Amino acid sequence: MLTLDLPPGPGICALALMAKTPAPGRSKTRLSPPLTPREAAALSEAFVRDTARHMAQASGLGVASIAVWTPAGTEEEMARILPEDFGMWPQRGSSLGERLTSALEDLFSQGFGSVILLGSDSPTLPAATLAKAVRMLAEPGDRAVLGPTDDGGYCLLGLKRLHRELFRDIDWSTERVRRQTVERAKEIALPLTELPTWWDVDDGPSLARLCGELFGPHPPDAPHTRKFLAGLIAREGRGRVWPERG
Repeated sequence: MLTLDLPPGPGICALALMAKTPAPGRSKTRLSPPLTPREAAALSEAFVRDTARHMAQASGLGVASIAVWTPAGTEEEMARILPEDFGMWPQRGSSLGERLTSALEDLFSQGFGSVILLGSDSPTLPAATLAKAVRMLAEPGDRAVLGPTDDGGYCLLGLKRLHRELFRDIDWSTERVRRQTVERAKEIALPLTELPTWWDVDDGPSLARLCGELFGPHPPDAPHTRKFLAGLIAREGRGRVWPERG
């Protein structure tokens, strides 16, 4: 399952994308509407491709790129949209907290020196941010790195060993996730550094924000996402996904 060009080792960071295999009706459901279920799945695929692209740009830093995917039985579909040098590992657990904890447990058990988990809802997250997280975890001493999002959650969490306490009593999918995670780190005296705040794309307003950035004067590096949205806008105009402000 975990076949990598760069094998696990104490000096290797597992950069792990927590991803759901894109499929109509189960991908980016909060974006339907304004998107149709099929469009939401296609946009989800673009997000995965762009995030994987950013992960690949950190490959020179002693990083192994891995997709921790779900649901079971969709490995071939997920592998189709990932770069060939990506490893794959199945998600375990029902709740988000269980899936994150299990991913860390599984990857640390393979012998990685650090693990960074990131979501697939931030396709414009700069590769430089990922590289900074990798470098910070390479420093001596136990530590955590958190990539907060402006909705109160986080899009990235990096650790040098599994701290289960970080995932206990967290109100997942609420605006309290980031604050509670920081509190848990303080309770166990785990040094935690926060990266610059970023944002997720998970509803109509954030989709419109994404369009504004991608088609603005200084577009972020997300070519797959931009291509999909440009095609949709070219076919029917911007009203459905990027309405004009009144």
